[in-house]
Amino acid sequence: MMRLFKGLLIPGCVLGLWQWLVLIQYVKSESLSYPSAIAAAAIGVIQDGTLLVAAAQTFSGAFSGWLLGATLGIVMGIAFGLSQTLSHLMKITVETVRPIPSVALIPLALLIYGYGVLLETSVVAFSCFWPLLIVTESAVRGIEPRLIEVSRMLNFNLFDRVTKIILPAALPRIFVGMRLAAAVALVVSVTVEITANPMGLGYALIVAQESMRADRMFAFIGWIGLIGWSLNTALLNIQYRWFGKMGFWEEQV
Repeated sequence: MMRLFKGLLIPGCVLGLWQWLVLIQYVKSESLSYPSAIAAAAIGVIQDGTLLVAAAQTFSGAFSGWLLGATLGIVMGIAFGLSQTLSHLMKITVETVRPIPSVALIPLALLIYGYGVLLETSVVAFSCFWPLLIVTESAVRGIEPRLIEVSRMLNFNLFDRVTKIILPAALPRIFVGMRLAAAVALVVSVTVEITANPMGLGYALIVAQESMRADRMFAFIGWIGLIGWSLNTALLNIQYRWFGKMGFWEEQV
């Protein structure tokens, strides 16, 4: 409880100071609102259903892109981790494509898919693919070599070797990569909605800004932050339940 109080102390002081400066009319700006009005707007977007609809649209694009990108990244990471030859052959291609910002693909994805969930999914998948590829390859290479030798002595085929030896040993680190990719997915999803895709929380944020509703704009920003925090907390709890201290130790390495 004391830890929560300490964490909320500075934000609470900032909000209190903000509210006071507005009340004494020290701060006057049409582009700014004040905390009490923002709180009322945050409740309002729940009551009128705007938040629920926008959040569902954002999650559909973010989750599908995260799932697709993570799956492809894990598969390719395992392949690169098991075969140094394949990793060397693909190194130039990977290092050339990986630095491309995901938002730079928005015009291309827009030409291919048009507006909608597929546009968002494709860009999010691209952004989530790389963290999982790098983390998974590193995790597979870090597996105890004797475990691989045991699988060979038992005459495991490739599928059994991956599912019974490699994935269980590498999963704690892979899950850390999946948690990082989930945060990236939410950021990229909202970015796509702000710049190109007329749906979701990002688009709702732009509509509020263009309507000169600063209170709703700040309310949506606050909700996006709260959703991101809740998602990270949920994944942290899953990580702890599944892997215990090992998962947290892997995160610090």
